[in-house]
Amino acid sequence: MVDSLPSLAFLGAGSMGGAILRGVVASGIPVDGGIVATNRTAEKAAELAELEGVRSIALADEPDGNARAAADARVLLVGVKPAMVPDLLREIAPHVRPDAIVVSLAAGVTLGTFASVLGDDVVALRSMPNTPSLVGKGVTGLAAGPAASAEDVATVRALFETVGTVIEVPEEQIDALSTVSGSGPAYVFLLIEELTRAAVGLGFDEADARRMSEGTFIGATALLEASGEDPAELRRRVTSPKGTTERAIGVLQDAGLDGVFREATAAALARARELAAESAPAGPSAG
Repeated sequence: MVDSLPSLAFLGAGSMGGAILRGVVASGIPVDGGIVATNRTAEKAAELAELEGVRSIALADEPDGNARAAADARVLLVGVKPAMVPDLLREIAPHVRPDAIVVSLAAGVTLGTFASVLGDDVVALRSMPNTPSLVGKGVTGLAAGPAASAEDVATVRALFETVGTVIEVPEEQIDALSTVSGSGPAYVFLLIEELTRAAVGLGFDEADARRMSEGTFIGATALLEASGEDPAELRRRVTSPKGTTERAIGVLQDAGLDGVFREATAAALARARELAAESAPAGPSAG
């Protein structure tokens, strides 16, 4: 764990940016120069203003807030919607410090898009965190641009390690990673929803059904982490030959669960590529 982090600016501290910001604050790691966050509305800005050490800007009240935040911070985390990224980059480009590290939180937006607006010399990295970062259990994929030094990568890695684990990958793999760890929490929540519905269908009330389903997922993942065992081995230990679990697992396998996950991740990957196309700047500078 690092002793401190450089000054941070969260440009668009929505659900993902807000999760990382809250996770950094919760980690207790000092941030030299402080943290600034921007949001469009005063309501959203007020939520973050309650966090210790965070200066929260409502763009509705301070239209130049992104530019000022960019000028003040060493590490800039771009968390606006993918289609909004080029406009934001154009807005902050004249104000980015020479020593700045620009980190994308936006799905599908390529490093080429960042270079086409900010210039090839600006240090840029793509990240793909997930929302469990809020509780220090995140998984973040990190892809460095050509201008990033080993020290730059280490700085950004240290930032995301305050909220979980980091996997460094080449840029061509970052979208594929997003379909697993980035979108993955939603898959887990959906499975819990469906198991809860099944429990209600078996006659349990909603509260007990939720406790059973949520507690089972939480306990199973805690066991997986604590044991260090392969998940297939842990599954085998629960699945007694000719028992009830074996019968249930057979139904799931016969339903083609493996194919469903392949199709789901393929669909997410296709959408990431669409977002990349949608967010590419128009005109000769798009590259």
